[in-house]
Amino acid sequence: MSGKDTGYLNMELLRFTTAGSVDDGKSTLIGRLLYDSKAIFEDQMEAIERASARLGGEQVNLALLTDGLRAEREQGITIDVAYRYFATPKRKFIIADTPGHLQYTRNMVTGASTANAAIILIDARHGVLEQTRRHAYIASLLQIPHLIICVNKMDLVDYKQEVFEQISSDFDAVASKLSVKDVRFVPISALEGDNVVTRSEKMAWYQGPTLLYILENIHIGSDINRDDFRFPVQYVIRPQSKDWPDYRGYAGRVASGVVAVGDKVLVLPSGFTSSVKSIDLYKDSLQRAFAPQSLTITLEDDIDISRGDMIIKEVNGIPPRVEQNIDMMICWFNEKPMVPGGKYALKHTTTEVRCVIKDVQYKMDINKLDKEYKDLTVRMNDIARISLRTTKPIFIDAYKTNRMTGSVILIDEGTNETVAAGMIL
Repeated sequence: MSGKDTGYLNMELLRFTTAGSVDDGKSTLIGRLLYDSKAIFEDQMEAIERASARLGGEQVNLALLTDGLRAEREQGITIDVAYRYFATPKRKFIIADTPGHLQYTRNMVTGASTANAAIILIDARHGVLEQTRRHAYIASLLQIPHLIICVNKMDLVDYKQEVFEQISSDFDAVASKLSVKDVRFVPISALEGDNVVTRSEKMAWYQGPTLLYILENIHIGSDINRDDFRFPVQYVIRPQSKDWPDYRGYAGRVASGVVAVGDKVLVLPSGFTSSVKSIDLYKDSLQRAFAPQSLTITLEDDIDISRGDMIIKEVNGIPPRVEQNIDMMICWFNEKPMVPGGKYALKHTTTEVRCVIKDVQYKMDINKLDKEYKDLTVRMNDIARISLRTTKPIFIDAYKTNRMTGSVILIDEGTNETVAAGMIL
């Protein structure tokens, strides 16, 4: 493998999602990012040019790069979550282009659940809308560390500084009510390319960086919990071959924290302790590993460990909570409303248990950022605070401190459909 290839593999990966109201230009913005950063192949560009001509456009419609469904192209809207991948010399990116419509809230939750950053688009002509507040709330609920507010279509308001400053002030008022750590504002025109990849001469009054510069340089190293080691066991490896007669490894993905050979560890739920004998990554042995690496750990002692168990450090700062009664915020995905007292399967890291819904404490009116206590029927796209009880204890953290071990999904046992995503409080 060449040095260049090795460098690409070791480049830092940034996941980001886009959100905004209908026609705010999310797909056009991503198309502009891909086009101006030279991340589009010639045959892709030719296909987009032909599709633009068929739809009667006077210029190339860059939104067609992400709106892949036929219904999306015909209606000019985004329905499904579209994932796109590209890279610059500084960083690799995974983009989740999520729908702006109210009825697709669940799609946004899905696309944003693993994001390091969220780009929220605001139409410069319309300013902060209810949908803007909805997307900001969801980004806050999902603990996305960085929000980039792109005030789009500045070309349609004559690139006026006062329009940008008023919208920035209005959004700051919304953000002050939410748990948002890092908010940045950029005035752009996705259609014309102003301040997306290259600086705009038409907005000389804006002295900040372009959108791509922010995406390339935003610090994400501290976004993952590096303090509390969590290793949910996914699979026990027993080769039972001549070369590996006594090998017993525990495979999984490091959910958070750092571990090194020789570290004292504790196994849950048994409570047995041991030391890390080796950390294996395919054919390589590591002295140290960290989230979110997938690897195999062996221990000095022979302990009965199986899928769903969790390995943590014996001296671990804050250990996970061992709970059966759990409070969480959920987003309901299914067309059938949630059944109070209903039984569902709950999947948390590598373990799956059954659970029963105890009660619904409130629903969120996220357009007004108010709590609703009267109508407690949880329907598709609703966000609510609920309590449930699992059939056996699971090892959890609060979602705000650990997004991996603080998240769950609920599954309808009859249809095997994922009906909700939950964030543990």
